[in-house]
Amino acid sequence: MQKPIQINVLGRMRVTHAGEDAPIVSSRKTRALLAYLVMTGQPHHREHLCDLFFDNTHDPRGALRWSLSKLRTLLNWGKTPRLIARQDRVEVDMTDICLDIDFVRKTHEHPNPSTDNLRRATKLLLQKPLADLDLQRSEEYQLWLLSEREELQELRAGIFQKLAWSKDISDPESLKWLRLWCSLDPFSHDAPFALWRKLSLLNRKDEAKEIASRYRALMGPEAREWTKSPAPSEENGDLFRLRQSIGFCRASDGVKIAYARVGSGPPLVKTANWLNHLELDWQSPIWSRTFQALAARHTFIRYDERGNGLSDWDAPDISFPSFVDDLETLVDSQAIGRFPLLGMSQGCAVSIEYAVRHPDRVSALILIGGYAAGWRIGMSQEERERREAVLTLTRLGWGTSNAAYRHIFSQTFMPDADPDTLAWFDDFQRQTTSAANAVRFQEAFGDIDVRHLLSQVKAPTLVLHATGDQRIPVEHGRELAAGIPNARFVPLESRSHIILSDEPAWQVCMDEIEQFLHEYG
Repeated sequence: MQKPIQINVLGRMRVTHAGEDAPIVSSRKTRALLAYLVMTGQPHHREHLCDLFFDNTHDPRGALRWSLSKLRTLLNWGKTPRLIARQDRVEVDMTDICLDIDFVRKTHEHPNPSTDNLRRATKLLLQKPLADLDLQRSEEYQLWLLSEREELQELRAGIFQKLAWSKDISDPESLKWLRLWCSLDPFSHDAPFALWRKLSLLNRKDEAKEIASRYRALMGPEAREWTKSPAPSEENGDLFRLRQSIGFCRASDGVKIAYARVGSGPPLVKTANWLNHLELDWQSPIWSRTFQALAARHTFIRYDERGNGLSDWDAPDISFPSFVDDLETLVDSQAIGRFPLLGMSQGCAVSIEYAVRHPDRVSALILIGGYAAGWRIGMSQEERERREAVLTLTRLGWGTSNAAYRHIFSQTFMPDADPDTLAWFDDFQRQTTSAANAVRFQEAFGDIDVRHLLSQVKAPTLVLHATGDQRIPVEHGRELAAGIPNARFVPLESRSHIILSDEPAWQVCMDEIEQFLHEYG
């Protein structure tokens, strides 16, 4: 049943009552206040709203009361009290209010949205989001507004990808949407790449070559190397329909967490590890094949930890408790029931903590290259001193053009990788987080300790660990398997902390995971 009030914030703000346009408030600050209340969907202290919108007025509380009186008339149509203004807090009851952005988000997050809904969402996203709602003298509000616009741009990218690769539309229509996406986001990496792939798949090689040339000319040294991707063909066409969609959710302290969904079928959630970037990971020579394999039979869900990747870098707290809270936020934002949880490196400890907190949600645990106690607790004095020295090097040299500092990490993660792969990982780390956050992450990892929780894990557990792991010694993996009831331990013949897809151990790892998920996932 259609909700009685519709609020559109994509394009110029519009409010309708039972399909009829309602007179919109002329005050820009009042319209901005309405957008903030309905988009955040939560109560706000009056003092916060005064500071956000009316700090530069003579009487902030009086100005807020005036704006609320205008919104009360607009929202409480039909004598239903939707604007709830208490003595200290203000909120909007969204029960019977339809917000256009909510429809876009639901379409974006749906694992298999209808083509009609994708077309409708795309048309909504062609408009400038939150148009005419800028308040240049309200700095904190303006930062929120810009953040929302950035999130909507990411949603637009995901919607365009899903629509362009929908099996229900023709190739000409697919090309139309891809070309439009390129025109809307000229400095995007994904838009021209998707158009190039589609043209290549249709054997329109001259046009594909022209798209690639224009992209390289525009992006210069920032351009990515497409030729390392598998050449599109009819045989592997389904691989390129396996496009991830990126969304955002907010942790309890307001930090924005970016997540990606890809594939179809039962869910498989992966916790974050050092370091992540949803876009760069997906096309990388290190992670791409692994993630494609995990998404082949599942709806594969992963996220960027706070402080890196597409999530907020300016996070007030980077600690083990915040890592677990972010996983809870991510899971709660997804429409999934019980699910298997996959952790790598420090993500294993996060997965263990979550599984103990929520035994009803986790159907199975997969732990790769993990540990129960961080380097300050579980490693030798010599190793602790070595890691303290690395912290100093990180502070001094992380953001410089000299990759030697980051190369310290690369060689311990993948000692047998070829020089090109190591160079890619060096640069990837620099793009993924700041020097300050790289230090904060390492500090947080050092204090992890979930040894007391191992015996409380109820979910069936598979532990995999490289026997020659240069980053986390195999003894840590054995400790996990010994401490978790009935856990299965599988040693992998490799020296890598990140098992690369050209290693024999990679196929063993993938086969073990597939068999385990078939049984318990």
